[in-house]
Amino acid sequence: MSNKFLVLAALSVLASCSKIGDNEFVINGTAEGVENGKMAILQVQDEMGVLPKDTVKIENGKFELKGSYPDGPEIAFIMIEGVNNGMVPFIFENGEINIIVDKDTIQKSKIGGTENNEKFQKYNEETSPIFKRMVAFQKANQQKFIDASKSGDMKTVEALREENAVFQKEMDKLSEKFIGQNPNAFLSALLLENFIGRQSLDPKKVKDYFNTLTTDIQKTKSGKRVGEFVKALNSVATIGNNAPDFSAPNPEGKTVSLKESLGKVTIIDFWASWCGPCRAENPNVVALYNEFHAKGLNIIGVSLDKDAAKWKEAIAKDQLTWTHISNLKHWEDPIAKQYGVQSIPATFILDASGKIVAKDLRGAELKAKVAELLAK
Repeated sequence: MSNKFLVLAALSVLASCSKIGDNEFVINGTAEGVENGKMAILQVQDEMGVLPKDTVKIENGKFELKGSYPDGPEIAFIMIEGVNNGMVPFIFENGEINIIVDKDTIQKSKIGGTENNEKFQKYNEETSPIFKRMVAFQKANQQKFIDASKSGDMKTVEALREENAVFQKEMDKLSEKFIGQNPNAFLSALLLENFIGRQSLDPKKVKDYFNTLTTDIQKTKSGKRVGEFVKALNSVATIGNNAPDFSAPNPEGKTVSLKESLGKVTIIDFWASWCGPCRAENPNVVALYNEFHAKGLNIIGVSLDKDAAKWKEAIAKDQLTWTHISNLKHWEDPIAKQYGVQSIPATFILDASGKIVAKDLRGAELKAKVAELLAK
């Protein structure tokens, strides 16, 4: 699913002495060198991606956006018309927010004003050196990676991936440090949500960090999503426990349950027609199902779609011949919440008794686990 974090390279705390009313915001923007009349576009993130919320013309290198925002802090972006090298991320919230856009090097843009944006900027300053080294490494090794992939030299491919992963681990270490030191920062909730989406932090640590967050941060949209994940950790939808039963309509409108869909091995596959990684993985799942269904493998697909027609079209186009159900409620799907699903694709592998024995396996690992369970 989509990354919410773009790294800036510099920090500038911009002071403000203006008075802003409750539930109001003002974005004071500077975009030097940008032609008069070009648009500054405020974009907000939702479950479907990044969407435009407001636009304003740039005059003499300045722009201002203002209005009411009663929904609390959320990640947002400023994009400048004609500047094709990226967007400036910031925390969209009440108060006076200051943004200086560097049109030539977007990573050198600066944000400040509110406490959350100042903390976001400080985080960006600390992670920027790692980000620069990672970009340099990827640029230097891009052709080597492409050549190794084309020739089937998986040893080199994996070695490059492992080297690249070192940078992410450094970033993750700093992210954990930030969360631990800033329980009152909205960015802490965003970082925890990112950890959950990448499955790169022990769930117990996620729970422990979440419990340190202030009540206000826990009540934000991101905080609530992390809270749902933590709540699911306390449910029975964990490895070693029996999979919670559920039911929902299939494409024909008939209610189908997990219990009646169980096989000797069962995969619960959370996906959606709009999920690119899910659709990319579907051919592998089809091949797995075709190879092992006769031996006892069943799959039940739980879709996070909202549009029934697109859901059914994807099933037919990808030739997904197993059981499918959906409540057509997108991220509000009760089954996804029951299982603590925060990103897709997500899979749960059940044994013959319906116990969860593994989660989120892919490719060779998934095939090996299915073969192992069917052999018992």
